[in-house]
Amino acid sequence: MNDLQLDDFKTDENAAMVLLVDDQAMIGEAVRRGLSSEENIDFHFCADPHQAIAHAVRIKPTVILQDLVMPGLDGLSLVREYRNHPATRDIPIIVLSTKEDPLIKSAAFAAGANDYLVKLPDNIELVARIRYHSRSYMTLLQRDAAYRALRVSQQQLLDTNLVLQRLMNSDGLTGLSNRRHFDEYLELEWRRSLREQTQLSLLMIDVDYFKTYNDTFGHLEGDEALRQVAAAIRDASSRPSDLPARYGGEEFALVLPNTSQGGARLVAEKLRMTVAALKIPHIAPTEGSSLTISIGLSTIIPISGSNCRELISAADKGLYQAKNNGRNQVGIG
Repeated sequence: MNDLQLDDFKTDENAAMVLLVDDQAMIGEAVRRGLSSEENIDFHFCADPHQAIAHAVRIKPTVILQDLVMPGLDGLSLVREYRNHPATRDIPIIVLSTKEDPLIKSAAFAAGANDYLVKLPDNIELVARIRYHSRSYMTLLQRDAAYRALRVSQQQLLDTNLVLQRLMNSDGLTGLSNRRHFDEYLELEWRRSLREQTQLSLLMIDVDYFKTYNDTFGHLEGDEALRQVAAAIRDASSRPSDLPARYGGEEFALVLPNTSQGGARLVAEKLRMTVAALKIPHIAPTEGSSLTISIGLSTIIPISGSNCRELISAADKGLYQAKNNGRNQVGIG
């Protein structure tokens, strides 16, 4: 049933859409007359059992009245076809038979019928059963619709939370991880390296003469320069476990889990040359210079009782060496 029909039937729990499948037109007419005085029961008749599925898919009944004995097609086989079709598998089926036979009843229920009546049934009983099964089916549809809406709502909430999480973890200017996320991630990787006794490397990266750059070209150009440097650092993070972050101001960091000092040195040198190749104009150290970075590197295998601040301190020492020795180079702490 589509959403429009579902909305129509929601307004009256006694409403029903009935499809009768029977090869005898006189049975169809008798049922039609019996239901004609009933409010909110829409009646449809199908005399060709081979068209029953297509008819049901088109009109979307809330109850199917199904004759058991028809030429060219066994009624029980048709019940099974309803149950195997995605559009009709849940629609209640009331089987109409000429016999009150327990074996036939058992076979009908085994095939997937919901109810069994000997035709022609008393009109009061027929209406009561139609309304009962229709209400049950509508309740099922409404429940499924509610579940679908809940799943959509939950997915939207999850997506929103993921976006918020990314925003909480991201630096607004560069899009890299922010300082808070860096601190949390480094602590996690430190603990992992301690458990597994693997090497953990850290690059501390500083933009050379950045105050002079800002004073000369303005803060807007300074922000753009930081974004370009951040993009280079992001590109240097070749593995999902690598974490590039803005540490603060013009200082950045790159966490390299399970990375030796030699491997970290290669990453650092490649990054340094990448930034230099951007050829961002600068006036320091001399007129006509390009913007460069200095990098401090440290690699540690954590031991019990140690702290990740030791890794930061060592990388800071390497950065101080790089700055002190002329900048635009990698220092190892």
